[in-house]
Amino acid sequence: MKTVLVAGATGYLGRHIVEKYAANGWHVRALVRNAAKARAANLPAHDFFEGEATDPDSLKGIMQGVDLVVSSLGITRQRDGLGYWDVDYQANLNLLTEALANGVPQFAYVHVLNADKMPNVPLAAAKQAFAERLSAAPIRSTIIAPSGFFSDMGDFLAMARAGRVWLFGNGTLRLNPIDGADLASEIAAAIAENREFVPVGGPDIFTQTELAEAAFAALGRPARITHLPDWIRGAAIKLLPWVTPAHIHGPALFFLSALGQDMTAPPRGTKRLAAHFDERACKDQEAPAAEQTASTA
Repeated sequence: MKTVLVAGATGYLGRHIVEKYAANGWHVRALVRNAAKARAANLPAHDFFEGEATDPDSLKGIMQGVDLVVSSLGITRQRDGLGYWDVDYQANLNLLTEALANGVPQFAYVHVLNADKMPNVPLAAAKQAFAERLSAAPIRSTIIAPSGFFSDMGDFLAMARAGRVWLFGNGTLRLNPIDGADLASEIAAAIAENREFVPVGGPDIFTQTELAEAAFAALGRPARITHLPDWIRGAAIKLLPWVTPAHIHGPALFFLSALGQDMTAPPRGTKRLAAHFDERACKDQEAPAAEQTASTA
């Protein structure tokens, strides 16, 4: 039985990767910070290696018997004093260094689409720097660049729930986010096929306006969309680093930069974003009702 090490295993995508490889008959080793918490969360890995990817000394022994590393390791909101260059770049480089030292034959990395077009966005720049190091390393590599996750689209649903979606420009730029389980399947297929760089998106391509309309439709409300001049988006990108802390402006810079370009990739998968919005809307409506019932019981 082959062994895969999954880094970022407890994250949204990482869990789907663990589930996919376990279902495919691999022995799955998960890099985690706390094995007890990972087991309590029912992460379906076969064994857990406790370590900090930012601390190379804590990784000694992690690659024993490993045939493949799949890393979705990265941060969206900076915390614990760590930034994108500490995690998205250096922590992944620590894993790559350990893999090379132990003769691991293959390493796969989950990147982001169009990172090379966002050199002034720290999140994208750190990921791009590692992707370039991986491509140049003497190891068989696969880099997967998704156009975005369904889970990232929650901001549109939140704005619609608040009553209005705010967009920059004319709303015609396009995107096709992909479900986590569909992406995990595409990742496994790309690795098995030894593909080097794989941009991937979901089956449905939306304009930003169409995405906002889908959010309102899931809530059963008429669409109320306001288009702001795009110069406001550009001004916000320049201003935010000066007036907000890193854990705020870090993800905001990426979000605002991505909104200024087409974020489409070859469509794959079967799960539909409209169905995801419907499911999220139903769960959000059920939660207050459950809380009300509990408070009156």
